[in-house]
Amino acid sequence: MAIALSLGLMQLACSPVDDPSVQPPFNPATAQAPIKKDVVAANSERNLLWGDLHIHTSLSTDGFKTGTRALPEQAYIFAKGGEIEHAMGYGIKIHRPLDFAAVTDHAEYLGVLRHQNPDSPIKKKSLRQRMLEDGPLQNTLMFIKTMRGYTVNVEGGGDIDKVSSKAWQQVIDTAERHNDPGRFTTFIGYEWTSMPDSKNLHRNIIFRNSQVPQAPFSALDSEDPRELWQWLDGMREQGIDSLAIPHNGNASGGRMYDSVAFDGDKLDAAYADLRNRNEPVSEIFQGKGASETHPELSPDDEFAGFELYDQLLATRTIKSEPKGSYSRWALRTGLSFQHNEGFNPFEFGVIGSSDSHTASTPHEEFNYNGKLPVVDGTAGLRLGKSVLLPDEFLVGKKWSSAGLAAVWAEENTRESIFNAIRRRETYATSGPRILLRFFGGWAYPSDLLEREDRVSIADKSGVPMGGVLPAVQGKGAPQFAVWAMKDSLSGNLDRIQIIKAWVDAGGEPHEAIYNVALSDGRQPDAVTGKVPAVGNTVDIEKATYTNTIGDTQLAALWQDPDFDSTLNAVYYARVIEIPTPRWSTYDAALLQVEAPEPATIQERAVSSAIWYQPAQQ
Repeated sequence: MAIALSLGLMQLACSPVDDPSVQPPFNPATAQAPIKKDVVAANSERNLLWGDLHIHTSLSTDGFKTGTRALPEQAYIFAKGGEIEHAMGYGIKIHRPLDFAAVTDHAEYLGVLRHQNPDSPIKKKSLRQRMLEDGPLQNTLMFIKTMRGYTVNVEGGGDIDKVSSKAWQQVIDTAERHNDPGRFTTFIGYEWTSMPDSKNLHRNIIFRNSQVPQAPFSALDSEDPRELWQWLDGMREQGIDSLAIPHNGNASGGRMYDSVAFDGDKLDAAYADLRNRNEPVSEIFQGKGASETHPELSPDDEFAGFELYDQLLATRTIKSEPKGSYSRWALRTGLSFQHNEGFNPFEFGVIGSSDSHTASTPHEEFNYNGKLPVVDGTAGLRLGKSVLLPDEFLVGKKWSSAGLAAVWAEENTRESIFNAIRRRETYATSGPRILLRFFGGWAYPSDLLEREDRVSIADKSGVPMGGVLPAVQGKGAPQFAVWAMKDSLSGNLDRIQIIKAWVDAGGEPHEAIYNVALSDGRQPDAVTGKVPAVGNTVDIEKATYTNTIGDTQLAALWQDPDFDSTLNAVYYARVIEIPTPRWSTYDAALLQVEAPEPATIQERAVSSAIWYQPAQQ
């Protein structure tokens, strides 16, 4: 009996995996070419532009190591709506091209692994052949061998420097070639990959224009963010302007927005100026989860558990400390510093991006292609049907689809988009293209939201997302105007919320969530104040849903009922969609297996904040 069972398991392990997600194979003869869009006309009230400032190719060590062979050329073709070949051999494309993008390969040993290992990671068979012809046992061995089988040969540093220099030039040249002002904007960039004790302190460095350094400043030069910022300041003095974008605070173990410096030193005003000058925005939605807030930090927020990935990026499972790891915590902590110390080290806006390592931006739940090919490049790999690994090793199952960066810019050019990021007129989405505008001001007309010139009025009487609203004597509480429109390819809208953080007279931080616009005519309970759920139309087995609930547009003109003009406060807007299938549910329907939890997702958009500044400051 035992022998028969063993033989059965062996046969199961050796039999080919039925994984339709790798079909059809990529055909360069029929591949869709990039889409050439019309020029975006200049608009003083700003255009909404969509992009991804965090894309990796095979020039990154981890991208190459896990099977990616695509280069920056393919990344920009994909971003412009063209079809490229996934490492698993099938074609991938998005349904709508992006407006801007940046390839941000890791600066550490840039291009070196690709140079030192020109052969396929699996020499006898391609990754596609492995998935089609081998069973879970062989693919498990392939997974282990590939993940452990590549290390950079650091013998002879001069050669490494030459290889990295050549790769950096390739990044620059490709971005320059694809930059098409008005239609599609590219930014030259890279990722600085500091990771002390497996705690993520990574930043993407984005350059304003074609003026860039001869070589990136990498974590091999220093793991201390202060030294990175000082280098950026030094480059700026030489006419090379750039900014840094932190990401994956959720995996930083509390260090991304820590209350002390990298070496434990006390924060001071000089630190705050240095950080805020170089980091105007943070990335809060991407492939390794959300970094807006955490249920332990926001227990009264029913939407705080969204796409949680709250562990370190380590070889074993280690929980990441929530305090200091999430953007809302940082905004609150910054107000405490402002009240108690007279400076705020955390004055930043927000964006989303992908952190894809497949030269793509997989932000569509129904069109997801994974993050690291050999780990999650097919539906079977993502759901653990193509490998025989314990569930804790199936990290692809825990990852999210990509986020997107939304920018309100006058033109689709490097200068205009860069300036918009600098002034923090940006927001983040978890993938859908939800339109969101958010203004704060004084004495807005009661019919503001119905007026065609509402943007002009909101601007003149206040500030947009990312702005600072100084106190005006005799004006009372500020007003906030917010409106949102659904993505035509995604779910209807459930609600708009305004999240407020403030400090009391003793400097202690607090937060509150206000539901300012609800779909379907819902009203909060008169006693508890709780809002009825919007409902759920998702058919999990079929991975379908209907837009028969929710609204296509929502708007509100709201005034803070608990306002205290003497206290520092910060406000931002959050738009929540109705439930739709998560990428894992689409995969499960394709494979005809049970969908893992969570089976549904309420996608969202989160605006950059508006800071209220009391008169005495």
